[in-house]
Amino acid sequence: MIKLKYISSYSSEIQDKVQSMLDNKTLDQYLLAKYPQPHNIVNDKALRNFTINLKNQYLKKSSPLSKVQFDDKIHVINNALGLHSFVSRVQGCKLKSKNEIRIATVFKVAPEDFLKMIVVHELAHLKEKEHNKAFYQLCQHMLPNYHQIELDLRIYLTQIDCIGKIYK
Repeated sequence: MIKLKYISSYSSEIQDKVQSMLDNKTLDQYLLAKYPQPHNIVNDKALRNFTINLKNQYLKKSSPLSKVQFDDKIHVINNALGLHSFVSRVQGCKLKSKNEIRIATVFKVAPEDFLKMIVVHELAHLKEKEHNKAFYQLCQHMLPNYHQIELDLRIYLTQIDCIGKIYK
């Protein structure tokens, strides 16, 4: 039996279903049926435009983003899918702040719903710093099926970890 680290906090029923699909080598079929193709956002500029469009749609009055990019160090070092960082600096008598969003490069080739879920998650941190009820309500406001996509994304990571990539 393979350790299902990405879905370890989910119910044993979900873990058993995923384990069964792994054992039967049908996990990729499950994912491809729901998410048949990857997005076409292949560089940092396209990712920035994608993120800014979502931000402008749901969080117009939030702080501006200074940087949005794919980052190949996130998954390995931080064991995260994306990162939001907020940096404040005093320059002279002014306080300057920068908001940055970095997305793990593993999501350069993934379904758009997965990329959107991660971007929504990181954008929600512009308003809510903690993973609390208000944070997840904001995520669901921006992406109504947020929790299902998060589960499917974790199943996708399990597929990559245990069997390999399904999108080229």
